[in-house]
Amino acid sequence: MGFVDDISDYRSLAIVGLEKNTGKTECLNYILRRIKDSADRFALTSIGIDGENRDQVCQTPKPEIIVPEGMIFVTSEKHYRERRLVAEIMEIDDHRTALGRLVIARAKTSGKVLLSGPADTAGLKSLIRHMKDFGVRTTLVDGALSRLSLASPTVTEAMVLATGAAVSGNIRELVRRTRYVCDLIDLEEVDEVLQERWDASQQGVWAVGPEGECIDLKLPSVFMLEKSGTDLLQYGHRIFIAGAVSDKVFQFLRVQKQTVELIVRDFTRVFSAPESFYAFLRKGGRVQVLHRSRLLAVTINPQSPGGLLLDSLRLQQALEESLQIPVYDVKKIEKVGKNR
Repeated sequence: MGFVDDISDYRSLAIVGLEKNTGKTECLNYILRRIKDSADRFALTSIGIDGENRDQVCQTPKPEIIVPEGMIFVTSEKHYRERRLVAEIMEIDDHRTALGRLVIARAKTSGKVLLSGPADTAGLKSLIRHMKDFGVRTTLVDGALSRLSLASPTVTEAMVLATGAAVSGNIRELVRRTRYVCDLIDLEEVDEVLQERWDASQQGVWAVGPEGECIDLKLPSVFMLEKSGTDLLQYGHRIFIAGAVSDKVFQFLRVQKQTVELIVRDFTRVFSAPESFYAFLRKGGRVQVLHRSRLLAVTINPQSPGGLLLDSLRLQQALEESLQIPVYDVKKIEKVGKNR
């Protein structure tokens, strides 16, 4: 399975579900089984809480996370005490969560554990950097609560996206919604010069001058765009928005006299419906990112929490045709492997 072989090329990998119950934990466990022979080069954590045996939102059974022998894992003090494996504590981190301090430990036997890592992306970034001190090559991050924010390229270097029947019971609609997220992930990256100039801009709306220079439009928030009366394009057709981009932003930019080229920090800053995003592009608009994400693969769960079962092969083929990237049903792959 190609994408598993590529994981060690990155210092960090996020496994993210497009919705709850899209097979994210199945995908993670598949990866853990595949890398068990080199487990000592990997670390495992989550953002928030994950690994429970019952979905806390839908109240449906879900697979538990099985940590292979030799792998470092990071969880809260509470969940470390509840582990079902033998482990050696490497360090107790000062970073506190609602469930206590973070415990960095190495599994001495294979077993199950609830993961409850840093509660925010800043804590997660710091933890990933710290893992190098333990000889870790790649940190795997389980994306609890379907948070796409942890897949930001400023947090993790690469990602695997899990989708499936929980997103929609209609294959065409499922493909449409997955394609939208993949189109955002695949947004074109600006050149390195612009990256260096704009990385420090943490908030507000800025114009991009003829030489790529930062020009402050004195708009601390995108919510002031319509009411400010500012000529947004007085310095050219390119603007940078440091914060979130919503439907209203795309609608406002679409009706400007000039075609707008929008730059955002990364794909996780876009919070619009597909219709608003594509309408902006059809008008001639363009969207670029300071940092582009690396999507290694898409995995599918053809079964919804309500019991609806889609045709796995049809879904896989439809997604691959639309996305032009590898799509896998990890449960189906393992069944084929066991029958050989």
